[in-house]
Amino acid sequence: MIDLNHQVLEKNGKKEFVVLPYEVFVKIQEELENYEDLRILRKAKSLEDDAPTVSLQEAKRKLNIR
Repeated sequence: MIDLNHQVLEKNGKKEFVVLPYEVFVKIQEELENYEDLRILRKAKSLEDDAPTVSLQEAKRKLNIR
């Protein structure tokens, strides 16, 4: 869990902006990038769900690797 340590700024009585420490902003950016990578990986995996596969042993045999 990220401790935001944020400050909310209002404009005309409405919440308008949030100010974060730079380190927190960077951490949030990294987490969002990780989430995006995971989302893309899961989508790619689901698209190839029924793709044919071979075991490691079978691949080694076909490539003549011991």
